[in-house]
Amino acid sequence: MLILMKKIFLLIKDTVISFRQDKVLKKSASLAYYTVFALPALALVLISITSVFYGEDAASGAMFSQLDGLVGKTAALQIQEAIKNRHLSGNSVIGTIVGGAILLFSAGGIFAEIQDSINMIWGLKAKTKRGILKLILNRIISFSLVLSLGFALLVSLVINALIAALKSKLEVQFPGLNVNLTLFIDWALQIVIITYLIAIIFRILPDAKIKWRDVSIGAFVTTILFLLGKILLGYIISRNASIEAYGAAGSIVLILLWVYYSSAILYFGAEFTQVFAKRYGSDIQPNKYATWVETHTVEVETPSVKDKNIVQEKE
Repeated sequence: MLILMKKIFLLIKDTVISFRQDKVLKKSASLAYYTVFALPALALVLISITSVFYGEDAASGAMFSQLDGLVGKTAALQIQEAIKNRHLSGNSVIGTIVGGAILLFSAGGIFAEIQDSINMIWGLKAKTKRGILKLILNRIISFSLVLSLGFALLVSLVINALIAALKSKLEVQFPGLNVNLTLFIDWALQIVIITYLIAIIFRILPDAKIKWRDVSIGAFVTTILFLLGKILLGYIISRNASIEAYGAAGSIVLILLWVYYSSAILYFGAEFTQVFAKRYGSDIQPNKYATWVETHTVEVETPSVKDKNIVQEKE
């Protein structure tokens, strides 16, 4: 037991040290700023994908429900309005095609930003000789991740419908049954879906070779931190009256705050995955499109008091 506690302590310690050394909070701020502009595009793409199977109204409702639980009703309504305006702007076929391409590019840009950050956290950089090929590959990967998010949203819709049906049947057959059972099922499914998405991000997005075992453990830890952070952030936002001072811009502040903390948790999970893979896993290696970042330590000699006096005499 003591050995296990020591291992966990060392994992957390090394992760926190790496988190501070890599200045991850700056990367989180950069992603938050970028996401404010790209989030409506990403949400619209996800709704478009999901609506093919489940209907546009159901997809929009599910998206709004998820955003409402994350950033609050006001911010969710503003994002929904931005999605509606973009959706109505495409009247012609050419406009729809061009608009769709722009939306995919904007949505994929979020994952490109995450890719660069995780590469830097893991000490990797793309090879310059394969720049164009790598750019095309990155966009394909980003598009596949957008599809994965759409699939996850679709699964979430189906699961929510099943949970609602199960809850109704249980309430009819067992009137005194506690609703905590359905809440437990809902949380368990959230953990599975989010872990699946984060595992895909850690496994596919960076220019690295890493085992699924290491990725799965890192993704699970990140998911638990994300869900706990979601509860904590929701509590802070609901009790923080200073956000109202921003007026109409308050919803933007909420989105920035949510993405900032969420990306910080994601990058903390990337740091944890790296530390775990090096200590107890199969380590992380660059793939054929990347190489290690070379670091050099340069010592700068401080001039002595005697040298300073000589310089002053010459002047």
